Amino acid sequence: MAKMFFPQYARGREGIELCPGDNILQHIRRIGGIEIDSECGGRGDCGKDIVRIDGGSECLAEMTSVETRLLEQGRLKSNRRLACQAGVINGAADIRVFIPDFGRYTILTDCVESHAPLAPCAFRKGDRVLYSTGEDLGPYQGGILGLALDVGTTTLVMQVIDLETGENVGSPIAAKNPQIAYGNDVISRIGYAMEHEYGLTELQQSVVEGVNDSLHELARRLDGGQASITKRIYDVVAVGNSTMRSIFFGQNVHDLGVIPFEPSSKRSLTRRASGLGLDTHPRGMAYAPPLIGGHAGADCVADIIATELYLSDEIEMIIDIGTNGEIVIGNKNKIMTASCAAGGAYEGYQITCGVGAIEGAITKLEISDGKVKYATLGDKPPLGICGSGVIDLLAELLRNGIMNEKARIVQDYHITDSIGIAQNDINQLIVAKAGLRADQDLLVKYYGTTLGNVSRIYLAGAFGNYMDIDNAMAIGLLPQAENGKFVRFGNGALAGARDMLISQAKRRDAEQLAERIEHTKPNEIEGVQFQYIVAENMYF
Repeated sequence: MAKMFFPQYARGREGIELCPGDNILQHIRRIGGIEIDSECGGRGDCGKDIVRIDGGSECLAEMTSVETRLLEQGRLKSNRRLACQAGVINGAADIRVFIPDFGRYTILTDCVESHAPLAPCAFRKGDRVLYSTGEDLGPYQGGILGLALDVGTTTLVMQVIDLETGENVGSPIAAKNPQIAYGNDVISRIGYAMEHEYGLTELQQSVVEGVNDSLHELARRLDGGQASITKRIYDVVAVGNSTMRSIFFGQNVHDLGVIPFEPSSKRSLTRRASGLGLDTHPRGMAYAPPLIGGHAGADCVADIIATELYLSDEIEMIIDIGTNGEIVIGNKNKIMTASCAAGGAYEGYQITCGVGAIEGAITKLEISDGKVKYATLGDKPPLGICGSGVIDLLAELLRNGIMNEKARIVQDYHITDSIGIAQNDINQLIVAKAGLRADQDLLVKYYGTTLGNVSRIYLAGAFGNYMDIDNAMAIGLLPQAENGKFVRFGNGALAGARDMLISQAKRRDAEQLAERIEHTKPNEIEGVQFQYIVAENMYF
C-alpha cells in the first residue's frame, strides 16, 4: 500500500498508509507530532494549512472551490494545496508532503520563584517511594522527580522538578500544543470531540504525545536519551483551562460546548499517569486542581496560588489574557472571577496579517512623522504582526489620527508592502478587547469596590508579559490605572502548578480555594444590557 510521507518530521519520514477518502490534514492528525496551522479546525475557512506536494499529486482530487478562490486571490500558489481540502482519491503512488515552516514560537517559560514549603506528595521513606495517600510507588531509584505542566490552548510549557530538593531539572520546556491541527480555540476542539466518534481520544492522545516528545527531548539533553529522567517522574501536576484540562485527562467536554457552558464536574482529579499515556514512572500519579466554573479552569486556580492573592490583606487583581481571558479580583476574605473568549484576535488569529509569537512577527511598532518603525522577534524579516504589535499598532493609529475614536480608518494601513491592517481586522480586535474590558469593569463593580482601591494588578501569561502597558491602556484593553500598579508575573499557571507539585499545603489551598471563589458570568447577570456595555467598550 502506498504511503504519505512528511520528510521534515521524524515521525513523518516512515510515512503513513494512504486512506482514500481522507484528506491530508486527517493523515497529519493520525500520524501525530507534525506541526501545521489549522486555525479553523479543517473547515477551509482560514486558508492557513498550506502544504506543497513534492510527489504523488496524481493521487489527490482536483482543487476544491475553496482552493480555487484562494488561487485567484493570490493566497495560494499553483503548486500548493490546503491540507484540509486535498483529498486522497487513490493509492497508486506515494505522496510526499512538505509543510512550509510557519515559524518557531517564542513561548513564555519564565515564572516567579516559589516560596512554597517543600513537602511533595511523592517522597522517600527508607528505600521506598511513597505517595501522600500511603501508596507504595516502588523502590527508590536514585531520585524522585515531578512534572509541572501548563496545558495551554496554543502552547505546552513544563518544568521537571527534583522533589527532594525543590530544584529545577534543566530549563523549562516549551512547545506548541499539537492540538492546533484541530483548531486554534477551545470551541473548535470541543466541536471536534463532539462530532467525531473517537474525537476526544484523538485530542487526548495528541496532547499527551506532545508532552512525551518534550520529556524525551529533555532526557536526550541531560542524560543522552536514557530513561532515567522520565522513569523517575513520580508525580505530575497539570493545569489548563476547563477544556484543556478535561481533554488532557480524557474527560467528556460536551457540557462545555452547550448552554450553560459548565463542566460536568469541577472536582480535582488524580489518575495514574501511565493510564493517561504519559511516559513517566509506571506507578506515578497525575493530579489536576479543581475547576472554578465555565472556562475559568485549573490555570486560573494556579494563577491565584502563585500570586498568593488569596493570602493578601489588600484587594488585588489578576488579568490573564490568552486564547481565553480570566480576570480575578479579591483578597484573603473574598475572591471573584470572570472568564471570556478574549485572545484569538490578539494572538494573531482572526486578522489578515496576524501571526502568533513566531520568529519574524512584528512585536513592537511606532509611527513617527508618518513613517512606521517596527521590531520583529529574532530580528527576522517580517512575516506578520502578533499580539503585542497589534496593541502598539492600534494605539499608534489612534495617536496619529489615522484611526478615529469610533475605530474607523479611511483606508487599509500598510506596515510593509505585504503586511497591514484593514477595517475588518480592527472590527475583530475591538470586539475582542471590548468583551475583556467589560468583564474587568463589571467584576470590580460586583466586588463592591473601585479600581482606586485595587493595590496591584498582576498581568499573567505571555501576552501580559510582552505588551506595552501604556498602549494597552490607550486602546482600552487594560483599565486606566497608575502604571506602577501593574505587575508582570510571567507564566503564572506554570508557577502555580510548580507550587502544587512541591507542596501538599498548596494543593490543599487549591482545593479549598475552588470552593469559595465566586465565579461570575457578566453576560448573564447583565442580560440584554451586557451587549450595550460591550458596545461602549468598542470605541476609544
